[in-house]
Amino acid sequence: MKVKKLSVTNFRNYKNETVSFGENTNVFFGNNAQGKTNLLEAVYLFSHGRSHRTKSDNEMINFGSDFMKLCLEFSDADRDYKAVLQLSKNGKKSISINNVPITKLSMLMRYLNVVMFSPEDLQIIKGAPQIRRHFLDEAISQLYPVYLKRLISYHKNLAQKNNLLKKMHFSENISGDMLDVWNEQLSDDGSFIMKYRADFIENLNGYASEIHKEICKENLNLLYTPSVDCDIIDKENFYKKLSAVSAREIENGSSLYGIQRDELRFFIGDKEIKNFASQGQQRTAVLSLKMAQTELIADVRNEYPVLLLDDIMSELDLDRRAYLWGKIKDKQVILTCTDLDDTKDGSVSDIFEVVSGKVTKREE
Repeated sequence: MKVKKLSVTNFRNYKNETVSFGENTNVFFGNNAQGKTNLLEAVYLFSHGRSHRTKSDNEMINFGSDFMKLCLEFSDADRDYKAVLQLSKNGKKSISINNVPITKLSMLMRYLNVVMFSPEDLQIIKGAPQIRRHFLDEAISQLYPVYLKRLISYHKNLAQKNNLLKKMHFSENISGDMLDVWNEQLSDDGSFIMKYRADFIENLNGYASEIHKEICKENLNLLYTPSVDCDIIDKENFYKKLSAVSAREIENGSSLYGIQRDELRFFIGDKEIKNFASQGQQRTAVLSLKMAQTELIADVRNEYPVLLLDDIMSELDLDRRAYLWGKIKDKQVILTCTDLDDTKDGSVSDIFEVVSGKVTKREE
């Protein structure tokens, strides 16, 4: 999978700019706040449909402009694609691929696969559980769009259940029949999601543990800890677990169990990383995780995703940097840095300088 050309109009600090990418490692360098990460964000949008940096789409529109437009040309092993994303200040958003409108996010995720790696990814290890669930949901949805459909359905039903529980908490005159209905719906989607999470983490762990040993000889292990603990993951067992805690949930006024409370845990040996590991060990675990995700996508899709590396090389010591260069040399990479010395030990095909929203390619 390769991205070929990106055109941006009124996007972040860019007015009008076009970049043609090389097939291997593309380096975008420059001082901070010049727009390097914005280019990674633009590519990421065509894979996920939303930004990895903000929840408000309007923040991406250039200050003083009424709209933004992004065009991305890319290809997979079978064909070429031209994707267009437009967003106006009034919130209207449209995405098309080869002139076919994309009306659902699950449709978009069938096309372009990317893996983003940034310093903020340390939060996957040491941050709150919802950050790890977010990582899981995005990673699985890229590979299996049906997962995203079920996830959206689950959270819609969960909101309805929580609304009912809140009413039942304050009034004894509300029938509990609808609570059983919502538990049935949640059990159907929830058991489906649990199976996908369990399988994904098992497969990801196989790659991650092997990669981690290559880097530092330590034993990394990923552990899925579901909120609804079933010996057999199916709708019936999920429903039994939810029904057993209905009285407690009414007393609490909200849901106590479900996939919205699942956890992904990381261990080195028998010790949990977030509780004892050094910053360097945490970085190594995240590096192993992201490279494992890359390999798993290649295994499922039969081609590697595009790698987006945002100011990563400066965060790694020489050994880990050398390892990463070795792993990415045969893949397409879009990499940002503030100092070209961070890339001197790698194989770089194209170098671009970014200054105040202007991109200039360096000629060899």
